Amino acid sequence: MNAVLNLIALSAKQLVRHRIRSLLTVLGVASGMFLYTVVETLQRSLARATEANAADTVLVVYRQNRFCPSTSRLPEHYAEEIRRIPGVREVIPVQIVVNNCGASLDVVTFRGVPEALLQKFAPEIAIIAGSEEEWQKRDDGALLGEAFAARRGLKPGDKFNAAGVTVTVSGIIRSPFVQDNNVAYVKLPFLQQASRTGLGVVTQFNVRVATAEDLPRVSQAIDERFRSDQQPTDTRPEKAFFAETASELIELIGFTRWLGIGAVLAVTALVANALLLIVRGRVKENAVLRTLGYPGRAIACLVISEGAMLGLAGGLVGVGLSFAFLRWQSFTLGNEGQTLAIRPDLTVALSGIGVALTLGLLASLWPAWQAVSQSIVKNLRS
Repeated sequence: MNAVLNLIALSAKQLVRHRIRSLLTVLGVASGMFLYTVVETLQRSLARATEANAADTVLVVYRQNRFCPSTSRLPEHYAEEIRRIPGVREVIPVQIVVNNCGASLDVVTFRGVPEALLQKFAPEIAIIAGSEEEWQKRDDGALLGEAFAARRGLKPGDKFNAAGVTVTVSGIIRSPFVQDNNVAYVKLPFLQQASRTGLGVVTQFNVRVATAEDLPRVSQAIDERFRSDQQPTDTRPEKAFFAETASELIELIGFTRWLGIGAVLAVTALVANALLLIVRGRVKENAVLRTLGYPGRAIACLVISEGAMLGLAGGLVGVGLSFAFLRWQSFTLGNEGQTLAIRPDLTVALSGIGVALTLGLLASLWPAWQAVSQSIVKNLRS
């Protein structure tokens, strides 16, 4: 154990001796891991938004063959008929207004819900600034998600305008669901009038069923009920609805996987190149160490330790900067009225650091073999 610790300490001293080279390598690794962490955060955020599980019990009833909220118009009285379908626990009419229906960053999304049904629509939300009473007193009051409010620099009492809708901030809300933290909740009648869709018309219905097993049966029953009406419906589970309507967004995020692979390859090549330069610059030192009795495996461990330290240091810097940047900016991607919140979590951070350490170890194998395969006599003469 002491021998291993001594080798690790010697590796650290070797890296410190060449500060500029080590620093440039760490910064290069950090750049690659910054990109890798951003890509993994995108992928993980998308998985959370689209992968179904047994706890999903919400259906979205939308206008058939419509995608952008501005084109989906359903009569509000559909809610009463949907409630009569066996297996339905609750029906909530929702009006949605966005400032941009195409794929874009920083989408502003208004959700208009009946005042009495807000807690049923989003029971997990908690008001952390302002009050629900203030929201109830004002027709134009809005409850903003904390990420949205922070991004726009808004606080209770402020007014802001987006998508032709002007509201007054009545409160800031926090929710365990990142989607709720990036929208503005307003009263349904106010949003219907402000968006000029007219009273009695909504964008969609959110339908809660008893269990996840009821989703297929209830969705089929709803669509069958309105198939011959003037406004036929298309009903899908909430996450399946997101996956279909935000298809362009999903394709865009899917492409970023190649950027992540490129970042991993670049980090591996960078560390391997740095270690090869280190090995070639220390041929005499390694030869002297082997002459003094250090076995070849000790020299190999010395090189591998340096690779692991470079990878770990670069990973910590890159992942830390990426984590802080994404937390600070709180980006959202929107498409067809659907919003994807890009929020890193501890799993992404730990996996990024682990990948950086693994890449450092893998990249050091070839330089380590080069260091132990060279002739001692030849290195002493060089």
